Amino acid sequence: MDFEFLNSKTAASLDEIRVRVAHALARHPLCRSVRFDIVSVPRTRRGGNWTVTLQSVEPRGVWEASEIVADIQDAYDLAAAA
Repeated sequence: MDFEFLNSKTAASLDEIRVRVAHALARHPLCRSVRFDIVSVPRTRRGGNWTVTLQSVEPRGVWEASEIVADIQDAYDLAAAA
């Protein structure tokens, strides 16, 4: 059985990723006031090519915000600019 599909990521633009992160953070009560920015970075060994800088995170929400962002990073890859 081919399990490559489990490791594949969906291509998305910076704006699409920004919207997904914003909606995901807004759903968690401790993360609703988190400010963030999406940054394109060189591809890592894990395959990621973008990261999130979190700002104004309530101390009780740091873990949750980090977990939310990690889940989204596992699912999306920054699409090449046209």
